[in-house]
Amino acid sequence: METSEQGERCCKTNARDGLRKVSRHIVRQLGMLNSAFGDLPLSPAQAHTLIELGNEAVSIKQLSLSLNIDKSNASRAVTHLVEKGFAYTQSNPKDTRSLLAHLTPQGKKLLQKLHHQQNVMFDEILCQLSPEEATNIESAISAYNKAICRTQAQQGCTIREITAADDVAIAELIREVSAEYGLTADKGYSVADPSLETTSKQYNASGSCYWIIELDGIILGGAGIAPLGSEQGVCELQKMYFSKQLRGKGFAKRMAYLALNYAREQEYQACYLETTACLKEAISLYEAIGFEHISKHLGDTGHDACELPMLLKLK
Repeated sequence: METSEQGERCCKTNARDGLRKVSRHIVRQLGMLNSAFGDLPLSPAQAHTLIELGNEAVSIKQLSLSLNIDKSNASRAVTHLVEKGFAYTQSNPKDTRSLLAHLTPQGKKLLQKLHHQQNVMFDEILCQLSPEEATNIESAISAYNKAICRTQAQQGCTIREITAADDVAIAELIREVSAEYGLTADKGYSVADPSLETTSKQYNASGSCYWIIELDGIILGGAGIAPLGSEQGVCELQKMYFSKQLRGKGFAKRMAYLALNYAREQEYQACYLETTACLKEAISLYEAIGFEHISKHLGDTGHDACELPMLLKLK
Protein backbone atom coordinates (compact mmCIF):
# COMPACT_ATOMS: atom_id res chain seq x y z
CA MET A 1 0.00 0.00 0.00
CA GLU A 2 1.22 3.48 -0.84
CA THR A 3 2.26 5.48 2.22
CA SER A 4 0.95 8.97 2.96
CA GLU A 5 4.37 10.48 2.20
CA GLN A 6 4.59 8.64 -1.13
CA GLY A 7 1.07 9.79 -1.99
CA GLU A 8 1.92 13.40 -1.15
CA ARG A 9 5.07 13.23 -3.27
CA CYS A 10 3.09 11.71 -6.15
CA CYS A 11 0.48 14.50 -5.95
CA LYS A 12 3.20 17.16 -6.02
CA THR A 13 4.86 15.52 -9.02
CA ASN A 14 1.56 15.28 -10.90
CA ALA A 15 0.71 18.91 -10.11
CA ARG A 16 4.16 20.08 -11.19
CA ASP A 17 4.14 18.13 -14.44
CA GLY A 18 0.55 19.13 -15.22
CA LEU A 19 1.28 22.81 -14.61
CA ARG A 20 4.39 22.72 -16.78
CA LYS A 21 2.47 21.06 -19.59
CA VAL A 22 -0.47 23.46 -19.58
CA SER A 23 1.86 26.49 -19.28
CA ARG A 24 3.83 25.39 -22.35
CA HIS A 25 0.63 24.67 -24.27
CA ILE A 26 -0.88 28.09 -23.50
CA VAL A 27 2.32 29.86 -24.61
CA ARG A 28 2.22 27.94 -27.90
CA GLN A 29 -1.51 28.41 -28.49
CA LEU A 30 -1.25 32.17 -27.94
CA GLY A 31 1.46 32.34 -30.59
CA MET A 32 4.21 33.53 -28.27
CA LEU A 33 6.79 31.41 -30.10
CA ASN A 34 5.99 32.91 -33.51
CA SER A 35 8.17 35.53 -35.17
CA ALA A 36 5.12 37.76 -35.70
CA PHE A 37 2.39 38.73 -33.22
CA GLY A 38 -0.79 37.65 -34.99
CA ASP A 39 -1.32 39.51 -38.28
CA LEU A 40 0.77 42.51 -37.24
CA PRO A 41 4.42 43.25 -38.19
CA LEU A 42 5.58 42.80 -34.60
CA SER A 43 7.47 40.16 -32.68
CA PRO A 44 5.99 39.26 -29.26
CA ALA A 45 8.66 41.39 -27.54
CA GLN A 46 7.93 44.34 -29.81
CA ALA A 47 4.18 43.98 -29.26
CA HIS A 48 4.59 44.05 -25.48
CA THR A 49 6.94 47.01 -25.80
CA LEU A 50 4.31 48.83 -27.85
CA ILE A 51 1.75 48.20 -25.10
CA GLU A 52 4.08 49.59 -22.41
CA LEU A 53 4.82 52.68 -24.48
CA GLY A 54 1.10 53.20 -24.88
CA ASN A 55 0.86 53.80 -21.14
CA GLU A 56 3.74 56.29 -20.88
CA ALA A 57 7.20 57.08 -22.18
CA VAL A 58 9.69 54.68 -20.61
CA SER A 59 13.43 54.13 -20.39
CA ILE A 60 15.13 50.89 -21.42
CA LYS A 61 15.68 50.05 -17.75
CA GLN A 62 12.00 50.57 -16.93
CA LEU A 63 10.98 48.54 -19.95
CA SER A 64 13.23 45.62 -19.05
CA LEU A 65 11.73 45.55 -15.56
CA SER A 66 8.14 45.78 -16.81
CA LEU A 67 8.60 43.04 -19.40
CA ASN A 68 10.93 40.92 -17.25
CA ILE A 69 13.55 40.77 -20.00
CA ASP A 70 17.21 41.81 -20.02
CA LYS A 71 18.19 45.32 -21.10
CA SER A 72 19.70 44.17 -24.40
CA ASN A 73 16.40 42.60 -25.49
CA ALA A 74 14.48 45.69 -24.38
CA SER A 75 16.90 47.89 -26.31
CA ARG A 76 16.54 45.78 -29.48
CA ALA A 77 12.75 45.90 -29.25
CA VAL A 78 12.79 49.69 -29.02
CA THR A 79 15.34 49.98 -31.84
CA HIS A 80 13.16 47.87 -34.15
CA LEU A 81 10.09 49.97 -33.36
CA VAL A 82 12.07 53.15 -34.07
CA GLU A 83 13.32 51.72 -37.38
CA LYS A 84 9.74 50.89 -38.39
CA GLY A 85 8.53 54.37 -37.50
CA PHE A 86 6.38 53.26 -34.56
CA ALA A 87 8.49 54.91 -31.85
CA TYR A 88 11.10 57.58 -31.27
CA THR A 89 13.53 58.36 -28.44
CA GLN A 90 14.43 61.54 -26.58
CA SER A 91 16.81 62.42 -23.77
CA ASN A 92 15.46 61.64 -20.33
CA PRO A 93 15.12 64.99 -18.48
CA LYS A 94 15.59 63.16 -15.17
CA ASP A 95 18.66 61.23 -16.29
CA THR A 96 20.74 62.53 -19.18
CA ARG A 97 22.52 59.18 -19.45
CA SER A 98 19.33 57.43 -20.63
CA LEU A 99 16.69 57.83 -23.32
CA LEU A 100 12.92 57.76 -23.07
CA ALA A 101 11.00 55.91 -25.78
CA HIS A 102 7.72 57.38 -27.04
CA LEU A 103 5.10 56.21 -29.53
CA THR A 104 4.73 58.02 -32.84
CA PRO A 105 1.25 58.69 -34.29
CA GLN A 106 1.82 55.65 -36.51
CA GLY A 107 2.73 53.62 -33.42
CA LYS A 108 -0.46 54.70 -31.66
CA LYS A 109 -2.55 53.54 -34.64
CA LEU A 110 -0.73 50.21 -34.62
CA LEU A 111 -1.38 49.86 -30.88
CA GLN A 112 -5.11 50.29 -31.52
CA LYS A 113 -4.94 47.50 -34.12
CA LEU A 114 -3.03 45.35 -31.62
CA HIS A 115 -5.66 45.86 -28.92
CA HIS A 116 -8.45 45.09 -31.41
CA GLN A 117 -6.71 41.90 -32.57
CA GLN A 118 -6.22 40.71 -29.00
CA ASN A 119 -9.78 41.62 -27.96
CA VAL A 120 -11.21 39.62 -30.86
CA MET A 121 -9.07 36.60 -29.98
CA PHE A 122 -10.03 36.66 -26.29
CA ASP A 123 -13.70 37.25 -27.07
CA GLU A 124 -13.60 34.09 -29.20
CA ILE A 125 -11.94 32.21 -26.36
CA LEU A 126 -14.52 33.45 -23.84
CA CYS A 127 -17.32 32.23 -26.13
CA GLN A 128 -16.16 28.70 -25.31
CA LEU A 129 -16.57 29.25 -21.56
CA SER A 130 -19.41 29.84 -19.16
CA PRO A 131 -19.24 33.02 -17.04
CA GLU A 132 -18.38 30.88 -14.02
CA GLU A 133 -15.58 29.10 -15.87
CA ALA A 134 -14.18 32.43 -17.10
CA THR A 135 -14.20 33.84 -13.56
CA ASN A 136 -12.52 30.72 -12.17
CA ILE A 137 -9.83 30.84 -14.85
CA GLU A 138 -9.15 34.53 -14.23
CA SER A 139 -8.85 33.86 -10.50
CA ALA A 140 -6.55 30.86 -11.02
CA ILE A 141 -4.29 32.67 -13.50
CA SER A 142 -4.10 35.65 -11.13
CA ALA A 143 -3.00 33.34 -8.30
CA TYR A 144 -0.50 31.67 -10.64
CA ASN A 145 0.93 35.05 -11.64
CA LYS A 146 1.30 36.09 -7.99
CA ALA A 147 3.10 32.83 -7.24
CA ILE A 148 5.52 33.49 -10.12
CA CYS A 149 6.20 37.02 -8.82
CA ARG A 150 6.79 35.72 -5.29
CA THR A 151 9.16 33.05 -6.60
CA GLN A 152 11.20 35.69 -8.43
CA ALA A 153 11.31 37.86 -5.30
CA GLN A 154 12.62 34.91 -3.26
CA GLN A 155 15.55 34.11 -5.52
CA GLY A 156 18.86 33.66 -3.71
CA CYS A 157 17.32 32.47 -0.45
CA THR A 158 17.73 28.91 0.81
CA ILE A 159 15.12 27.07 2.88
CA ARG A 160 16.48 24.16 4.91
CA GLU A 161 15.99 22.30 8.18
CA ILE A 162 17.55 23.87 11.24
CA THR A 163 20.84 22.65 12.74
CA ALA A 164 22.43 23.28 16.13
CA ALA A 165 24.72 25.84 14.48
CA ASP A 166 21.64 27.98 13.76
CA ASP A 167 20.36 28.18 17.35
CA VAL A 168 21.98 31.45 18.36
CA ALA A 169 21.00 33.25 15.16
CA ILE A 170 17.37 32.11 15.15
CA ALA A 171 16.97 33.01 18.84
CA GLU A 172 18.30 36.51 18.14
CA LEU A 173 15.98 36.89 15.15
CA ILE A 174 12.91 35.78 17.11
CA ARG A 175 13.67 38.22 19.94
CA GLU A 176 14.35 41.06 17.49
CA VAL A 177 11.10 40.57 15.54
CA SER A 178 9.08 40.06 18.72
CA ALA A 179 10.42 43.28 20.23
CA GLU A 180 9.52 45.11 17.01
CA TYR A 181 5.86 44.23 17.61
CA GLY A 182 6.03 44.71 21.39
CA LEU A 183 5.81 40.96 22.07
CA THR A 184 8.39 40.94 24.83
CA ALA A 185 9.15 38.34 27.49
CA ASP A 186 7.84 40.48 30.36
CA LYS A 187 4.37 40.39 28.74
CA GLY A 188 4.21 36.60 28.69
CA TYR A 189 5.07 35.92 25.08
CA SER A 190 7.02 32.89 23.86
CA VAL A 191 10.34 34.74 23.72
CA ALA A 192 10.50 33.98 27.44
CA ASP A 193 10.82 30.24 26.72
CA PRO A 194 14.23 28.90 27.83
CA SER A 195 14.02 26.43 24.92
CA LEU A 196 14.55 29.32 22.51
CA GLU A 197 18.28 28.94 23.01
CA THR A 198 18.15 25.34 21.74
CA THR A 199 15.52 25.52 19.03
CA SER A 200 17.09 22.77 16.92
CA LYS A 201 16.95 20.34 19.86
CA GLN A 202 13.24 21.03 20.42
CA TYR A 203 12.45 19.85 16.89
CA ASN A 204 14.39 16.59 16.96
CA ALA A 205 11.36 14.68 18.23
CA SER A 206 9.18 12.57 15.94
CA GLY A 207 6.53 14.57 14.09
CA SER A 208 8.48 17.81 14.54
CA CYS A 209 10.50 19.94 12.15
CA TYR A 210 11.80 23.49 11.95
CA TRP A 211 12.93 25.24 8.77
CA ILE A 212 15.02 28.35 8.43
CA ILE A 213 15.43 30.84 5.57
CA GLU A 214 19.02 31.78 4.83
CA LEU A 215 20.50 34.39 2.50
CA ASP A 216 24.26 34.71 2.05
CA GLY A 217 24.85 32.85 5.31
CA ILE A 218 22.48 35.04 7.32
CA ILE A 219 19.32 33.59 8.89
CA LEU A 220 16.34 35.81 8.09
CA GLY A 221 13.31 33.71 9.04
CA GLY A 222 11.89 30.43 10.20
CA ALA A 223 8.82 28.33 11.00
CA GLY A 224 8.12 24.98 12.65
CA ILE A 225 5.66 22.18 13.33
CA ALA A 226 5.46 20.10 16.51
CA PRO A 227 2.88 17.89 18.27
CA LEU A 228 0.42 19.81 20.44
CA GLY A 229 0.78 18.50 23.99
CA SER A 230 -1.93 16.01 24.92
CA GLU A 231 -4.07 16.69 21.85
CA GLN A 232 -3.95 13.44 19.88
CA GLY A 233 -3.49 13.94 16.14
CA VAL A 234 -3.07 17.72 16.45
CA CYS A 235 0.11 19.64 15.65
CA GLU A 236 0.99 23.26 16.25
CA LEU A 237 2.38 25.80 13.78
CA GLN A 238 5.14 27.49 15.75
CA LYS A 239 7.74 30.24 15.71
CA MET A 240 6.85 31.90 12.39
CA TYR A 241 9.22 34.88 12.35
CA PHE A 242 10.62 36.90 9.44
CA SER A 243 13.05 39.79 9.28
CA LYS A 244 12.05 43.04 7.55
CA GLN A 245 14.24 42.01 4.62
CA LEU A 246 11.93 39.08 3.82
CA ARG A 247 8.53 40.68 4.31
CA GLY A 248 6.29 41.29 1.34
CA LYS A 249 7.95 38.53 -0.70
CA GLY A 250 5.52 35.72 0.05
CA PHE A 251 7.73 33.77 2.45
CA ALA A 252 5.07 33.57 5.19
CA LYS A 253 2.64 31.73 2.92
CA ARG A 254 5.41 29.54 1.49
CA MET A 255 6.63 28.50 4.93
CA ALA A 256 3.09 27.91 6.17
CA TYR A 257 2.38 25.61 3.21
CA LEU A 258 5.71 23.84 3.72
CA ALA A 259 4.83 23.21 7.37
CA LEU A 260 1.26 22.11 6.61
CA ASN A 261 2.39 19.71 3.89
CA TYR A 262 4.80 18.18 6.38
CA ALA A 263 1.95 17.91 8.91
CA ARG A 264 -0.15 16.01 6.38
CA GLU A 265 2.76 13.67 5.65
CA GLN A 266 2.96 12.98 9.40
CA GLU A 267 -0.78 12.17 9.31
CA TYR A 268 -1.89 14.89 11.71
CA GLN A 269 -5.64 15.50 11.56
CA ALA A 270 -5.49 19.21 12.47
CA CYS A 271 -3.07 22.08 12.93
CA TYR A 272 -3.39 24.57 15.79
CA LEU A 273 -1.81 27.96 16.37
CA GLU A 274 -2.01 30.85 18.78
CA THR A 275 -1.50 34.46 17.81
CA THR A 276 -2.33 37.94 19.00
CA ALA A 277 -4.47 40.76 17.63
CA CYS A 278 -1.58 43.12 16.87
CA LEU A 279 -0.23 40.72 14.23
CA LYS A 280 -2.85 41.70 11.66
CA GLU A 281 -0.88 40.55 8.61
CA ALA A 282 -0.31 37.13 10.18
CA ILE A 283 -3.98 36.74 11.09
CA SER A 284 -5.01 37.61 7.52
CA LEU A 285 -2.58 34.99 6.21
CA TYR A 286 -3.85 32.28 8.55
CA GLU A 287 -7.45 33.03 7.60
CA ALA A 288 -6.58 33.01 3.89
CA ILE A 289 -5.05 29.53 4.06
CA GLY A 290 -8.00 28.07 5.97
CA PHE A 291 -7.40 28.51 9.69
CA GLU A 292 -10.56 29.25 11.66
CA HIS A 293 -10.90 31.06 14.98
CA ILE A 294 -11.95 28.78 17.84
CA SER A 295 -13.43 29.66 21.22
CA LYS A 296 -10.89 27.99 23.51
CA HIS A 297 -7.19 27.26 23.70
CA LEU A 298 -5.89 23.74 23.12
CA GLY A 299 -2.93 22.02 24.73
CA ASP A 300 -0.61 23.56 27.26
CA THR A 301 1.46 25.89 25.08
CA GLY A 302 2.40 28.35 27.80
CA HIS A 303 1.71 31.29 25.47
CA ASP A 304 -0.60 33.02 27.91
CA ALA A 305 -0.50 36.35 26.10
CA CYS A 306 -1.58 34.96 22.72
CA GLU A 307 -5.33 35.43 23.00
CA LEU A 308 -6.37 34.20 19.53
CA PRO A 309 -6.44 30.41 19.06
CA MET A 310 -6.99 29.10 15.53
CA LEU A 311 -7.39 25.65 14.00
CA LEU A 312 -7.11 24.14 10.54
CA LYS A 313 -8.47 20.68 9.76
CA LEU A 314 -6.07 18.75 7.56
CA LYS A 315 -7.69 16.63 4.85
